[in-house]
Amino acid sequence: MNPLDKIKPRVRELKAYTLSPDRASVKINQNENPWDAPETIKRETLRRIQSRAWSRYPDFVPASLHEKLAAFAGWRADGVVAGNGSNELIQATLMVTVGEGRRVLISEPTFALYRQVATVLGGEVLSVPLDGELKFDVGALREAIEREEPDVTILCSPNNPTGCRVEHDELESLLAATRGIVVIDEAYFEFSGQTVAPLLYAHSNLAVFRTFSKAMGLAALRVGYLLAAPELAREVGKAVLPYNLNAFSQTAAEVAVELYESELKPTVRRILQERERLYENLRRVPGLAPVRSHANFMVVRSAIEPKRVFRELLARDILVRDVSGYPMLKDYFRLSVGTPAENDKLLAALGDIFSEEGKETMNAE
Repeated sequence: MNPLDKIKPRVRELKAYTLSPDRASVKINQNENPWDAPETIKRETLRRIQSRAWSRYPDFVPASLHEKLAAFAGWRADGVVAGNGSNELIQATLMVTVGEGRRVLISEPTFALYRQVATVLGGEVLSVPLDGELKFDVGALREAIEREEPDVTILCSPNNPTGCRVEHDELESLLAATRGIVVIDEAYFEFSGQTVAPLLYAHSNLAVFRTFSKAMGLAALRVGYLLAAPELAREVGKAVLPYNLNAFSQTAAEVAVELYESELKPTVRRILQERERLYENLRRVPGLAPVRSHANFMVVRSAIEPKRVFRELLARDILVRDVSGYPMLKDYFRLSVGTPAENDKLLAALGDIFSEEGKETMNAE
């Protein structure tokens, strides 16, 4: 007997969500914050964690963290669920909604985990492509919602990997058209200048995911949270494992929220400045066409095969993300906004690569 025969056929057909094992000193492939969490946040977290008993479990329900997250988001504490990264909450939300015969609508290209988890759970995944400018095609999404009646619609806003965002009036149009749940993944909202969280007051079928891995600079600690109507949050919470968030991460998240304005928001502003500088300079490189982004990353259309660009940059100790396998992105690679020094090194390397390509083309002629 082959035990793999007991694995769902749909699961065996899936390609696992993976990341390149390559390493480089300029690491701009995972949309991370290029600046580490401030020392003030680290010191205060350590001070608090040292004063608690490590032999005791963390809070079963991290009520203090929920209250701070609610105040930060402008929502209510009984509509907050904290998790081991927002990925856990994506999984939990789909676990309580998706099964055989259930439909999930996404807009692609987007974060691959949505399709993967929904498929593992036995759901049918429906997809609407972005438009020609790599923005949400809200008209097509609404038509798909009205025609297919999905149980769950998931949009990443700003979208990973393209950086487009859904506007409030567009989202309200989708919410009005559906009888299902609409999930907005706001992993990068701090960089976009807006959030859909205020719409929670008018729409009980809206859920919002957020993370501490990006703007908050705590990717190593794996903290995320869900904002939703209390009755919806309660049901999602049933799929979250007990003590899912360790005491250290809980404490660090509380400190980060408390010190966000003074310690973290200035870093967000620096990233936004670098994003615009990087965009303008990439536009000047012949053969490159960056796409405007509302996040801390951007995709870039390349006249040279993206896989080759990836290899050439890696040889120069720079790691970007090859997204040419995504729908609509066969000519693109993605890069995160780094520090000024990292961005300068990237720009110099791309200038060399595309200058050499131009010389090769001229010689061939």
